[in-house]
Amino acid sequence: MRFQLLDILPNIENPVTGRIVSTADRLEQAVTAARYAERLGFDAFALGERHAGPFLSAGVTVILGAIASATSRVRIQTGVCVLSVLDPLRVAEDYATIDQLSRGRLELVIGKGNEMRQLPMFGVEARQQWEQLAEKYGLLRRLWREEKVTWAGNFRGPLDEVTSLPRPFAGAPRVWHGSATTLTSASLAATWGDPLFSANAIQPRANYKVLIDHYRTEYERHGHDPRHAYVAAGSGFLFLADSTQEARERYGPVYEQMVAFFNKPGNHTPGNEMVYPDIDQAIAEGPVLVGSPQQIIDKIMYFHEAFGHDLQSFSLPTMIPHEQQLDMLERLATEVMPVVRAQVQTTLWSGEDPYGGRPAFTGRTVRDAAAIIDAALAARAS
Repeated sequence: MRFQLLDILPNIENPVTGRIVSTADRLEQAVTAARYAERLGFDAFALGERHAGPFLSAGVTVILGAIASATSRVRIQTGVCVLSVLDPLRVAEDYATIDQLSRGRLELVIGKGNEMRQLPMFGVEARQQWEQLAEKYGLLRRLWREEKVTWAGNFRGPLDEVTSLPRPFAGAPRVWHGSATTLTSASLAATWGDPLFSANAIQPRANYKVLIDHYRTEYERHGHDPRHAYVAAGSGFLFLADSTQEARERYGPVYEQMVAFFNKPGNHTPGNEMVYPDIDQAIAEGPVLVGSPQQIIDKIMYFHEAFGHDLQSFSLPTMIPHEQQLDMLERLATEVMPVVRAQVQTTLWSGEDPYGGRPAFTGRTVRDAAAIIDAALAARAS
């Protein structure tokens, strides 16, 4: 299995202690966490995007650019890029820039977004979210794969022989589709033959399994190779301690206050409230990863039994001191990830994955790659 660290940059006070960090410190924490994730052997680091509520991720491309410059190996992802409210031409330009800065480490995760309050900010009607997402993704694909694009649609002005610059580093980056509560994103991913990223954040396992099963069925129906129907899964909240009882006692009050805040009218998308109000129920039945290292290993395997997923995402409890978060990250890397890797095999980002060679030479021919290597060796010899 592969592993991703995700931060959607919430900037909220600890509901028990009242502690909150400054904006500058919170942004710096994200860059520091990415560096640590790379050093500890995580495969990917992702930032979410929100434009309403207590989040600092509206300028996600700026922060990802900083992370691209601060790292050299870890893949850079979004979680998600809210393409339904954005201009696909600007998305093509901004994320190709990040792809160049990172030398081909970018993989985009797109979605319609679950924050209803951001829609009127961008002039998007709720009933048009899915239609806008589908149209804009079709254009984004063309902009990354073609030059002199001529296009006309319903949700932005036409294009006449437009070539977006910069071009991606080595062919179009891979795009995942974030799926939270409906079949629509799963269907869009399957139609294009793209991988699926299940939120697996707040609902019962069975609800997410329906989406993943639908994705795999549709993926094959559209004629794509089922070997490449990769699936990723989120994990709700994370809190790792020496024992499950310790984790429950230290994190339970924070979790339950957060649920109460999230479930207030206006703080969540209707129909998308958190269904596990107390920590014991959340640990026993929900997608949270709270407990000892073995408890977390067992919970990941419980979800893998249903999902068969290739990529596991974690989100740190960002309301606790950052030093404690980084200690938790190190324990994940040393006590949890090796055990799960040994039990779950995947071809994601391997030689059997069509994007496994990226960032090296995806989008170039073998002859091109050989010429580049020969030129580099000749330059070194001279």
